[in-house]
Amino acid sequence: MNKGYWVAHVDVHDAQVYEKYRQANAEPFAAFGARFLVRGGPQDVREGQQRSRTVVIEFPSLAQAIACYESEAYQRAKDIRAAVSEGDMVIIEGYTPEAP
Repeated sequence: MNKGYWVAHVDVHDAQVYEKYRQANAEPFAAFGARFLVRGGPQDVREGQQRSRTVVIEFPSLAQAIACYESEAYQRAKDIRAAVSEGDMVIIEGYTPEAP
């Protein structure tokens, strides 16, 4: 089974309120097996335009990634984030190459 990923590009307008979002998302992320691979940090944009923050979160499966996003607990956290940030996010299935 391939893993699932959230890939988000975000501009945060109020870091103090955004911290409340981070606290609120801890519960659903733990419940659905989320693991941060990228959480902000320096970026070197080579093509196109980019928001100030990139986040990549790994889940055990695409189904878990989708279920986390749709969960009541995450939707409550998302309401906090939505008021203080703008972003783009995709939920995508990981790739496992076939054995030769």
